[in-house]
Amino acid sequence: AQQQRNLDNIVSQQPRISGGKKSKKEFSASSELEVKNTSPMSEQDSGILDVEDEDEEEEVPGAQDLVDFSPVYRCLHIYSVLGARETFESYYRKQRRKQARLVLQPPSNMHETLDGYRKYFNQIVGFFVVEDHILHTTQGLVNRAYIDELWEMALSKTIAALRTHSSYCSDPGLVLDLKNLIVLFADTLQGYGFPVNQLFDMLLEIQEQYSETLLKKWAGVFRNILDSDNYSPIPVSNEDIYKKIVGQFPFQDAELEKQPFPKKFPFSEFVPKVYSQIKEFIYACLKFSEDLHLSSTEVDDMIRKSTNLLLTRTLSNCLQNVIKRKNVGLTELVQIIINTTHLEKSCKFLEEFITNITNVLPETVHTTKLYGTTTFKDARHAAEEEIYTNLNQKIDQFLQLADYDWMALEPGSRASDYLVDLIGFLRSTFAVFTHLPGEVDVHSTMSGKVAQTACMSACKHLSTSLLQLLLEAEVRQLTLGALHQFNLDVEECEQFARSGPVPGFQGDTLQLAFIDLRQV
Repeated sequence: AQQQRNLDNIVSQQPRISGGKKSKKEFSASSELEVKNTSPMSEQDSGILDVEDEDEEEEVPGAQDLVDFSPVYRCLHIYSVLGARETFESYYRKQRRKQARLVLQPPSNMHETLDGYRKYFNQIVGFFVVEDHILHTTQGLVNRAYIDELWEMALSKTIAALRTHSSYCSDPGLVLDLKNLIVLFADTLQGYGFPVNQLFDMLLEIQEQYSETLLKKWAGVFRNILDSDNYSPIPVSNEDIYKKIVGQFPFQDAELEKQPFPKKFPFSEFVPKVYSQIKEFIYACLKFSEDLHLSSTEVDDMIRKSTNLLLTRTLSNCLQNVIKRKNVGLTELVQIIINTTHLEKSCKFLEEFITNITNVLPETVHTTKLYGTTTFKDARHAAEEEIYTNLNQKIDQFLQLADYDWMALEPGSRASDYLVDLIGFLRSTFAVFTHLPGEVDVHSTMSGKVAQTACMSACKHLSTSLLQLLLEAEVRQLTLGALHQFNLDVEECEQFARSGPVPGFQGDTLQLAFIDLRQV
């Protein structure tokens, strides 16, 4: 069966035993099966088998070469001569039923290694191959109904055992090997005429579990990539490195190509790494779907659903964790925004990648769409929110240093120290935003928009906070000197707003943030 399937040696091949050619019946049964099979590979195989059948040179050991059946034949003959054939038939069947139950009892640690499963399957195959041989070499010691009944029992017990044991497995590699072994087991018994559809149905259940083990594995992979990233643009010193990165990640930018070396990609290393890993995951999903007799649309659907889970659940959680991490810097958050923008653009290439693998066009009615774009949009919005929150928290820290003497007779000669420091901090922060590396479109749309929103939100927050300081219930009296000092601080804020810390504001939009404070 393994040679027919052309599978990579999953079950180590038994040494050949000379003598005893496989009977024509067994050959033709398996050939017919292979022809019925849907994959083109099996059609080639059936051709090879036919040639072997004609030459009869290939020696494959049959049941009679591996097992000595003579005691059974002798007993049957003796009982028949004595006229008690039926007694022997019922004795034989009863004993074999008991043996079948023993064979179907899985060892408790079967799930730990592939060998455990292999031994279990070998026992079951052995049992039914022997019964099949008895069926064909004795007139009625066993009949088809008896074998079918035993097979029904075997099938339900095997499937129950596999459900239980496979659920303990957390290694996707072992689950994949197990799947290949089950396919081989099913094909072997199908070659003897046993119905195995239920085994293939169960493999679809195992596929969901395989998908879960893959998602767990890739969660670790993504975590490592995101944790080890330096969140700064990738520097490129020569053409080779440039080509290598463009080979890993679909990125085209005519402006950047024209620039002389050394130059920088706008994104950091996690972009090509994450993109490559998503493709690796897709390959891993594809491996499971091989030999399951599924249509290409079913395979396509399976891969897309698993990839959607990878993007919307696994990768999304990893990105959110990085964004919500303590001590995450503003420059890191801005880099995450740039990175997720590029990953979002790459989603259409992932769609094409899956289409090329499965040959199912995206226009097909039932095709599941990839939800990658929403994952990256959500991460970007979370990073933006984090920037605004982060800035407001920093402003609050400076404001805690505010120490106004509301009863001062004379104002100071300049704005309060804490406020000068605060404005200095805001200036340098927004300078980081506006000097971000990257292409023109990232400048104008992404960084620009985020920088404007962040700047407006910071000014509004500062204005509201200063107004609260002034209107605090504890402040019962004010001198004109104290108000003049406060006025110097408000002027410092207005001056900051007028200086255009972030380009792109219409007229005096930013100054309007302080208008209420000014009037009060």
